[in-house]
Amino acid sequence: MWKLPSFLARTLTSGTSGLPLLPDMAEVRSRLREIVGASTNWRDHVQAMQERKALHTLLAKRQEDLPPRRMKDSYLEVILPLGSQPQIREKYLNVYNSVRFGRILEDLDSLGVLICYTHTKQEAQPRSPLSIVTALVDKINLRKKVVHPDCDIKFTGNVSWVGKTSMEVKMHMLQLHDGDYCPVLDATFVMVARDPENKRPAFVNPLIPESPEEEEIFKQGEMNKLKRIDFSTASLLKMAPTAEERNIVHDIFLNTLDTRTVSFRSRVLPPNSVWMEDAKLKGLQICHPQERNIFNRIFGGFLMRKAFELGWATACSCGGSRPFIVSVDDIMFQRPVEVGSLLLLSGQVCYTEKNYIQVRVHSEVYDADTREHHTTNIFHFTFISENEVPRVVPKTYGESMLYLDGKRHFAATMKEI
Repeated sequence: MWKLPSFLARTLTSGTSGLPLLPDMAEVRSRLREIVGASTNWRDHVQAMQERKALHTLLAKRQEDLPPRRMKDSYLEVILPLGSQPQIREKYLNVYNSVRFGRILEDLDSLGVLICYTHTKQEAQPRSPLSIVTALVDKINLRKKVVHPDCDIKFTGNVSWVGKTSMEVKMHMLQLHDGDYCPVLDATFVMVARDPENKRPAFVNPLIPESPEEEEIFKQGEMNKLKRIDFSTASLLKMAPTAEERNIVHDIFLNTLDTRTVSFRSRVLPPNSVWMEDAKLKGLQICHPQERNIFNRIFGGFLMRKAFELGWATACSCGGSRPFIVSVDDIMFQRPVEVGSLLLLSGQVCYTEKNYIQVRVHSEVYDADTREHHTTNIFHFTFISENEVPRVVPKTYGESMLYLDGKRHFAATMKEI
């Protein structure tokens, strides 16, 4: 099931003798700061961003002016030495003595950006004129329920598809067991390139597949793009539910009517069920400079970690036992989060089936001056609980749309895994 281009497969099976030479996540973040000229001192960020304006002259006028790249040109391996360097273990440890998935999301986000900078690097220029940011987490599928906190982890990845100004990155996480690296998760991110001031789109190097294997991977990237367009077009925020979905909603409504009173308003909760309005949690984060990215906005990995942790707590509260993450999909970064923002997070169980829990986390920023709320992200998480969970039941039409949207995401996840 775990398919990689042949040059990547050879690298992964070449043994572990070269492990000490692999960069770690600290080096990944250090490289990113060097590439864009970001300062580690918050007080210097304005000057650093001003200096980037001079890089506008290095931008390509057309994509055809940029040299094409191969998949292996952007391939990177990074080590997370949880086994060989116990001093970093606590940052990744959770109360169940396994690895915090939220921390893994942060690492994947940083690595995905570095892979794209590797794809677009100009040998003669130490600093890149591009501002590369995460646009979308297309999917992350887990292969193991538990990630051990005392075994080394290796991340690998490369650019797998390129548009005019966007790049798809495929990444894999493996963990060392008995001398071999075993796959733990597969992730697909979409990154976009913008100008040095992060205001307008910028062209990126085209990607040339070198084998039938790579052509298939590239073609899959194009299909992923079309699937995202189709999914967005059929969104319940734009289109009415299908006939089958309307019947599902009506059946739920009929099953919750109080038979003793012939009234549309009198509702009764069926056995082993929970009202959707009672299956949600909320949180708030003050976005401090410590959580900024290399462009002095809040780091996307931090947003994903906080959303995941709220989603996990929401699933735990609903299911009554420890949930395990199965899949993450369709995380759209709709607008950046500025340093100093008040970030409001709302976790909602949208759909349950047997011991699966589908959670949607909505994040928005609150502007204290204008008193306006602006959506920044929507996160979708699929969890599996140790026990069978109650059925979540919508009451209102809006909740019914959330229910159907959750059902769609769950069905897509089950088909994928």
